[in-house]
Amino acid sequence: MRLAVYPETLAVVRLGPGAEVPSWAESSSVFSVTATATETSVVCAARSVPGKARALKPLTAFAVEGAPEVTTSGVLVELLTPLAEEGISAFPVPTHDTLWILVAVDDAERAGEAWRRSGHEVAPAVPVTPGSSPKPAGRPEKSTR
Repeated sequence: MRLAVYPETLAVVRLGPGAEVPSWAESSSVFSVTATATETSVVCAARSVPGKARALKPLTAFAVEGAPEVTTSGVLVELLTPLAEEGISAFPVPTHDTLWILVAVDDAERAGEAWRRSGHEVAPAVPVTPGSSPKPAGRPEKSTR
C-alpha cells in the first residue's frame, strides 16, 4: 500500500459529551469529529488548540492511498503490526474513502521506515484543492504533450 505523509501537525482533542465543535477546530487539512454518549473527539490542526484543552498532540497524519476498503479483513493489522513491533502508538481515523493513521510527530520518521521495511511505499502528500482528485503518492504526473 502507499502512505502519504502530511506536513501539518495535528491533535486529537477531547470535548465533553454533546459539545459543539469549536470554530478554532475547523481550520485543518484533516478535520474529523466523532461523538458518543460519553465524549466528543475532534481531530484538527494542533496550532489551533487552546493550551488548556485536553489534547493528544503533536501528531503526524499518514493517508493510506489505494488501500482496499477499511472493512476488508486484515488491513489495519497489516498497517499497525509494523508500528507495534517498533513500539509506536497509532491512532487510526477512517473516513469513507481513506484510512488515516496518526502517530506522534517524534515517531513519524520511524513509522515511515517500519512501513517501508514491510513493503509499503511512503511519500510526501501531494497538495489537493477541494473538488480535485489527489494524485497517487510517489507517482510522477503524466505529460499531456
